[in-house]
Amino acid sequence: MPRIVIADDHTMVREALRDAFRRAGYEVVGEAANGQEAVAMARALTPRVIVMDMAMPGLNGVQATREILNHNPEVAVLILSMYSGESYVSNALAAGARGYLLKNALEVDLARAVKALGKGQQVIGRGVLAIARTPDPKYDRLTPLEKQILELAAQGKSNKAIATLLAVSENTVAVHRANIMAELDIHRTTDLILWAVKRGLVHLP
Repeated sequence: MPRIVIADDHTMVREALRDAFRRAGYEVVGEAANGQEAVAMARALTPRVIVMDMAMPGLNGVQATREILNHNPEVAVLILSMYSGESYVSNALAAGARGYLLKNALEVDLARAVKALGKGQQVIGRGVLAIARTPDPKYDRLTPLEKQILELAAQGKSNKAIATLLAVSENTVAVHRANIMAELDIHRTTDLILWAVKRGLVHLP
C-alpha cells in the first residue's frame, strides 16, 4: 500500500481524508496545512502519493507540486480541487501532477485513485475538463523556478516573501522577476496579475 501525505489547510478536511484512507487500508504518514509543509514532508517522509489541495496559503497546490517534483520526480501528486475548469486542470498537469479530482469525489473514488497512482497511472476524475492548455511559447520558455516566481508575484507577494517561500535569495528573485517581465513583454505588476489570472495561473478571491 502506498504511503500517503495529505496537504490541505482545513483541519476537518485532513481528518476526513485521513480516516477515509485508513479505512481503505492505506498508511497516512503525514498531514500538511500548507504548501511549504507539503514540500518539507515530501523530502522528509518519502511518500509514494501526496493528496494536495489546490487552494492553500503560501504555496498553492500547483506551486507545491512543482517544487516537490523538482526534488523527487517519483512522487505521485493527486490534486483535490473545487475547480474543474480547463486552465486549473491543465496547469496542475503541466506542473507534474498525475491526478486531478474534484473535492466532491466519493470515498471509493479517492481510494481507487490512490491505488492507480501508486501503480504509476494517471487519474482524471469525472466532471473534470482535462483539455490540453493552448501552448504559450513565451510562458513555456520560462524555467520551473521562473514559473514559480511568476505565480507568486502575480499573487501580489514581494520579492522578500517569494525568496522566503522558495528558499532562495532576494536578489535571485529580483533577477528572475525582471527576466520574466522582459520575456512576457510586461512592464507593470498589475499587468502581470491580469496576464496570470486570464491564463488561470492564479485566481482572485
